Amino acid sequence: MPSKIIQKLSELSQVVNDARGANRSIGVVPTMGALHAGHVSLAQTAVEQSDITIATIFVNPTQFAAGEDLEQYPRTLDADVEQLSQVGIDYVFAPQPAEIYPDGFSTSVDPPKVSQSLEGEHRPTHFRGVATVVLKLLNMTGADKAFFGQKDYQQLLVVRQMVKDLNVRCEIVACPIVRDEDHLALSSRNRYLSAEERQQALALNRTLKLAESLIRDGEQDTHVIMNEMKQSLIDGGVDSIDYAMIANADDLTIPDEIKLPVVCLLAAHVGTTRLIDNCVIQD
Repeated sequence: MPSKIIQKLSELSQVVNDARGANRSIGVVPTMGALHAGHVSLAQTAVEQSDITIATIFVNPTQFAAGEDLEQYPRTLDADVEQLSQVGIDYVFAPQPAEIYPDGFSTSVDPPKVSQSLEGEHRPTHFRGVATVVLKLLNMTGADKAFFGQKDYQQLLVVRQMVKDLNVRCEIVACPIVRDEDHLALSSRNRYLSAEERQQALALNRTLKLAESLIRDGEQDTHVIMNEMKQSLIDGGVDSIDYAMIANADDLTIPDEIKLPVVCLLAAHVGTTRLIDNCVIQD
């Protein structure tokens, strides 16, 4: 059965009220569209764990800084809805910007401390936009559970802390990274890569595997491993590196010595495309 497209908040509110009246749980998958198999896996998990499922498709302007790819970001609503329908998503909330940010809107969410490093340093306004729109979408959809991919690891921690700090009645469910056959983490931005650039992009996953291997082999000096990670990316031909870091998995602080669990996080430019990836290393 095709997913029903909703564009107005008033119609969404009726769906939420009906679900609440029938004591049915609501699962939400927030996306910006241009869906790939990683998004589909989130949707499948939501369907398995919820009575009613809502996927949101909204290219959120407040999380893009000047000079980023807001206007070029791919918009493929028809194809997205087809994929969501195939896995059984009930509703697709695809609002226009004015529905989310009406005239006079002036409130934003100051993101938690975990937002300040890494992406927060390189995209200073990004997580304010993310936190604001996610809180609005959770409120609009009445979500009991919201499903986020681990590829955006820092975003996952930001949303979890925000929900905890603001007493939002929603469980944040983390879902594993989905990779292509060549081990490149799936991303809507991968479509920007030329064939040559895609080969260069494989350096990200190789670098994560190198870091894990060093840790498993007993290297405990975080800074030694991070230097090896940077060199691996350089040798792989990436055009520039924003960061290649190892952090404590719960708060993204940088330890001097490895104590598991840790997360290895990368952000690098391949051609004009900025890619991120990570892996969590546990006992």
